[in-house]
Amino acid sequence: MALQVNDLISPFTLSDASGKTWTFPTDASRLTVLYFYPKDNTAGCTTEAKEFSALLSEFSRLDTQVFGISPDTAASHRKFTEKQALSVTLLSDPEKTVIGAFCVWVQKKLYGREYMGVERSTFVIHSTGKILAVWNKVKVKGHAAEVLQTLQTLV
Repeated sequence: MALQVNDLISPFTLSDASGKTWTFPTDASRLTVLYFYPKDNTAGCTTEAKEFSALLSEFSRLDTQVFGISPDTAASHRKFTEKQALSVTLLSDPEKTVIGAFCVWVQKKLYGREYMGVERSTFVIHSTGKILAVWNKVKVKGHAAEVLQTLQTLV
């Protein structure tokens, strides 16, 4: 069953491209944005990562950290970050443990072919672990700005 507003997340830890581990929920900031995306170096995922990167200082002003999560490896994230000059932190979940816990590993269909993949989704999480906002089946263009606008109404 999909996670919803007011649900509490279970604690988890993932690593970023440099090998640094991050544990959630975190009290390093009041709010955390976790956006789940399918794959590094694809058109939609690149646009989304660039848009979040461009707005990082605005998120920071709202005491909010932003993380992208995909099944890609840390090495893939490192190359993606360098190639696209991204400033957003990307976390690796190759076992799809967190992706599964957030219920975003779903059956998809493309050109009549069914397969399992990440449903592009975003969650705003309070430092207590409570989910404050959810976007499923995200349309990439303008999404980061929409999340920022929602955060401005929450703080």
